[in-house]
Amino acid sequence: MTRTTDVVVVGGGYAGVVAANRLSTAPNLQVTLVNPRSTFVQRIRLHQRTAGTHDAVTDFADLLAPTVRLTVDTVTRIDLPSRTLVLDSGAAARYDYLVYAVGSHSAPSRVPGASGHAHPLSTLEQAQALQRTLAATSPAEPLVVVGGGATGIETAAELAETGRPVTVVTRGEVGTYLHPGARREVRRQLERLGVTLLEGVTVGAVTSRSVHLSDGRELPSAVTVWTAGFGVPDLAARSGLSTDAVGRVLTDETLTSVDDERVVAAGDSAAPSGLAYRMSCAAALPLGAHAAATVLRRVAGEEPTRFSVPMPGQCLSLGRRAGILQLSRRDDTATPVYVGGRLGAWLKESVTAGNLASLGMVARHPGLIASLTTVHDPRRARRVADHTAASAAATRAD
Repeated sequence: MTRTTDVVVVGGGYAGVVAANRLSTAPNLQVTLVNPRSTFVQRIRLHQRTAGTHDAVTDFADLLAPTVRLTVDTVTRIDLPSRTLVLDSGAAARYDYLVYAVGSHSAPSRVPGASGHAHPLSTLEQAQALQRTLAATSPAEPLVVVGGGATGIETAAELAETGRPVTVVTRGEVGTYLHPGARREVRRQLERLGVTLLEGVTVGAVTSRSVHLSDGRELPSAVTVWTAGFGVPDLAARSGLSTDAVGRVLTDETLTSVDDERVVAAGDSAAPSGLAYRMSCAAALPLGAHAAATVLRRVAGEEPTRFSVPMPGQCLSLGRRAGILQLSRRDDTATPVYVGGRLGAWLKESVTAGNLASLGMVARHPGLIASLTTVHDPRRARRVADHTAASAAATRAD
């Protein structure tokens, strides 16, 4: 009788769900998904949850293949020698192969008062807490959003569209990833919604009713939302896996851990060759698919293939009536081509809804996910070689 191979996927985000569904195509694998919640969280809709325009959750029963087991629990430690996961409930889960897809979260801030008085926005629980706070706050009270990246932009626009006075504070420019033309369109749309933009300033302190800026100004703020900076859970580092400075698992270009070929990483918590992809669904979905492909090839006794993600660009919502679709080159640098306005909003919603629909489709037809994998890009290979050489030179200098 053929022995069943146990594969555990840690993390039920976009990468984890894709990986679990792809793995379910092999009849000799028992696939288990471990996730802290019983529902899938559409993280890219959390800003909508805060404004009440979307609940941002979906039942895993609609997104996982029938043979995938769901364990609602939290992994507290990975015991690499025994290939065992220690769970918060006190239980343990053994694996033959592990897919590490724990995602990312808001990075802790060292700014005085931020941890106690500002609301982060990277988990469902944080979005729910912010939603409750907003419901208890007068719509006329001023709000401050700290951070000018995608989450900050989308949150500011969503809340301003409800009629609330919103100020965005960012140390750089709003939407630094975007091409200058698209950036101007974002500013125009935010200003149309009444958002005040303060660029090139930093936050020195946060209190329950104000935000103090580095230039001496004090902004009144009944609710402060903190979207400046993201990190990843420290599970990998605590478990003895090699990580980058942020805490992402260091892997080769097959997404296999540099420490253990039984561990494969995907999504926001993976750093292939030390060069992590931008935190996004555009990277998470194909990374999850390829992590599964790597495991399947190893189980079959074959060498896994190297892989590169062709990044298509970035979508941003600017409330419910405007948006931006920024197209990029394969290496994720923005091009001058973008679509804004109502068409941009429609494209953003189509992409967001399409990501979820694709997960549901793959749950019913797991074999379809194989089409997400691609070959290794020579340009990526050159960047990896340059990065490796630079790292070696820095080490010798130390």
